[in-house]
Amino acid sequence: MADYFGRVLPILTIVLALLVFWYGAAIFMNAPAQERANLRAGLGEIPFSEFVAQTWAQDKPILPAPHQVVAEVLSASFGIEPTNKRSLVYHAWITLSTTLLGFGLGTVLGIALAVFITHNDAADRSLMPWIIASQTIPILAVAPMVVVGLGAVGLTGLIPKALTSMYLSFFPVVVGMVKGLRSPESIQLDLMRTYDANPWQVFWKLRWPASMPILFASMKVGIAISLIGAVVAELSNVAGGGLGVRLLNGSIYGQTIQIWAALFFAAALAAVLVMIVGAAERGINRRMGEMA
Repeated sequence: MADYFGRVLPILTIVLALLVFWYGAAIFMNAPAQERANLRAGLGEIPFSEFVAQTWAQDKPILPAPHQVVAEVLSASFGIEPTNKRSLVYHAWITLSTTLLGFGLGTVLGIALAVFITHNDAADRSLMPWIIASQTIPILAVAPMVVVGLGAVGLTGLIPKALTSMYLSFFPVVVGMVKGLRSPESIQLDLMRTYDANPWQVFWKLRWPASMPILFASMKVGIAISLIGAVVAELSNVAGGGLGVRLLNGSIYGQTIQIWAALFFAAALAAVLVMIVGAAERGINRRMGEMA
């Protein structure tokens, strides 16, 4: 019990500090607008505590208070039918579908490229520089080209947005997997040759197991930035829905509480996806240990 409390206390302390800072920042940033509103309403001097409460209760604050964001998340998630386009769950499902498809495509592509690069020196010298250079192109420039370009040839919906997610997620996978496949030491490779192992056996019995820790670390990064790619791609396809569309609409109509609620929902979704990848990693590690 004491050990558990010792682990939780630092986290709670940081969360409390962030909440105090957030509430203070909300007062500072919302105060000018509230002062103007009180002046227009003909209100005189009001107690500071009442003024603070006003800054935390504005309909369109510059910085919403934490309780406003939580209330919006709850009302837009549980107070509305999931099939309603005003529901966060509805938009989150669209973003999740895009993220998972893009992440799956990016992981498969990354592993395939890593295997090819590891076993082909020419591919290492020719492909890796281009793979690295591909990530220097801003995603905000790539997403509209992909969505609009594919839409011009009749390919719309989930696929163009998923390809944007794939563009981001394949990079950490291919870089990490190359490092993982090359992680066995020379003495281990020599031992496999002593056993007269063929290249496939070396790959499956040595290189592949050795790459697992780095692969899963790369996948955790990949699935998080895959969600970022999905959100950015949705900004170029407003009709398709998603958390990106929710963010855009909130920005257009000045609904800052809606923007922050969508941001927190997206962050929570990314955290859950990373935890799922982590759980899969632990399961596979246990399985590999049992096999050993």
